[in-house]
Formats: sequence, C-alpha cells, structure tokens
Amino acid sequence: MGPSGYGLGETVARPFADVVADVRAALGEQGFGIITEIDMRQTMKDKLDRDTRPYIILGACNPRFAAEVLESEPELGLFLPCNVLVFEAEDGTRVSAVDPSALLQMAGDTGLASIADQVRERLAAAIDAV
Repeated sequence: MGPSGYGLGETVARPFADVVADVRAALGEQGFGIITEIDMRQTMKDKLDRDTRPYIILGACNPRFAAEVLESEPELGLFLPCNVLVFEAEDGTRVSAVDPSALLQMAGDTGLASIADQVRERLAAAIDAV
C-alpha cells in the first residue's frame, strides 16, 4: 500500500516521461486499457496560469472486470475507471494506483471482494513492473 492507505505505489529514480510510457505498457500487459488521461500540469497552466510539476492521472480499465462490477452493482461505476497517478516527486517519479479493495470498503458488502482483489493484484503487478 502507499502512504495514504487507499493506494498502491512506489517511487522510481527515472525520468517522468519514461515512467509514463512504462506505466502504460505495464498496465496493458495486465489487461488494462487507458480510457481517460488528465494532464494536471497542463490543466493548472490553462485554468489558473500556474506552473506545477508534471502530474498525469490515467484512467485504467480492465473491461472484463468492469463488466462484472457494473452488472452486479451499476452504482459502483462511481469507482471506475481505476485512477493511476504518475507525477514528479522530490526523490524521483511517483507511480500510485487506487486500491480497489479500499474503495469497496466504502461500498459495503457487495459480494465483489474477489474481483477487487484480482484488480488490486494486477495493478500492483503493473506498478512492480515499472
């Protein structure tokens, strides 16, 4: 788990752009597609004329797991896609992903714990591969 208790992550001593490319590839290898991308640095520059560190939010989706979740409980779409962050930190480039098991705790007993665990394992494997 990451320092937040609701995410998984690690910091790597590599350039931001390289890490972003590696995160995309690692997520793909784990069956995730990137369906959204938010460049927070550009958004802050455009909306507030503020210069910030490179920071991207990738919305990762594994279609098979997403379909199972939405068929079981449509409101759980609030937790989709799985956000994966890549941002410059003082000691390298930080990669973090939401912990789906932690999100499901908010939803209560939905009977989807095994799916959350599988998604968590795949997200953790993607981060470890970076």
